[in-house]
Amino acid sequence: MTKDKQEIVEHLADMELGQEGVSKQEEIIEEKETEFKEAQKEAKAPQKRWYIVHTYSGHENKVKVNLEKRIEYMNMGDKIFRIEVPQKTITKMKDGKKTDREEKIFPGYVLVEMIMDDDSWYVVRHTAGVTKFVGSAKKPIPAKDSEIKKIIHKTQNQVTKVELDVKAGDKVRIISGPFSEFIGDITEVYPDKSKLRAMVSIFGRETPVELEYKQIQKI
Repeated sequence: MTKDKQEIVEHLADMELGQEGVSKQEEIIEEKETEFKEAQKEAKAPQKRWYIVHTYSGHENKVKVNLEKRIEYMNMGDKIFRIEVPQKTITKMKDGKKTDREEKIFPGYVLVEMIMDDDSWYVVRHTAGVTKFVGSAKKPIPAKDSEIKKIIHKTQNQVTKVELDVKAGDKVRIISGPFSEFIGDITEVYPDKSKLRAMVSIFGRETPVELEYKQIQKI
């Protein structure tokens, strides 16, 4: 029993609370001491943070796969938690056909959520394709949680970027819709809406028509 605890107990006894009251107070004190010790222990425990890892160009996804395998093989799941390669979808329209591709938001970098110590540092640093941590060689610098949240939120709620192989002034053929087979001259392009405006000759009169990318074919 600690000195402070002893003094409290003796004080309670002097107040003639009886043995039952003293025992109850002892339990409360023991509980508070335990809570305090647990809080101290938790405060001293290493916390998981996000770190930025530099990789060879074009090896970002390979690093993610290799690191995930190493985590499983070396039983490091309690120290290395998530690996993210922020990407965005690029949609390209050509001749009315759509193709998608993934583009890295931060080429050459991978995000790793981990508890940093000698073992976890070794596993990540010696993964094939990794060149270094962002920060000094011996003391990587954790990224700000607010910045990581913004990056992940942006990746999960991304707006698909659309690329079109036509521009204002190009001549196109309309391949679907009510103006199918008509020829038009593009006057404006709206990439954010995946639409464009073209002047089409209808009954000898130039008429502005709004079209979707998938409705046209470059001539």
